Amino acid sequence: MIVLDPILAVLLVALNLYWFVVIISVILSWLVQFNVVNTQNQFVSMIGEFTWRATEPALRPIRRFVPNLGGLDISPIVLLLGIFFLQQVIGNLRGSLHTGGF
Repeated sequence: MIVLDPILAVLLVALNLYWFVVIISVILSWLVQFNVVNTQNQFVSMIGEFTWRATEPALRPIRRFVPNLGGLDISPIVLLLGIFFLQQVIGNLRGSLHTGGF
């Protein structure tokens, strides 16, 4: 029990960070799509490459099951809902550890 709580806390922090990476990826893709930012800019390209490499392995399997809505990709929303679900499960596990449920 002593080791499990810190592991769950680290998982929650990692999920929170990944949540922000997904959000940044979505916003950056919109900015590129609407020509607000240019991928020829090295910084924009570097951020775009990082977010794509970080999110694509999680989004690719979701895209296989989510129907194509004609140019609207809702797979990031499904991923964010999955992250939220995991955060709630981990939070409940941590709560039950503190109350003696385990």
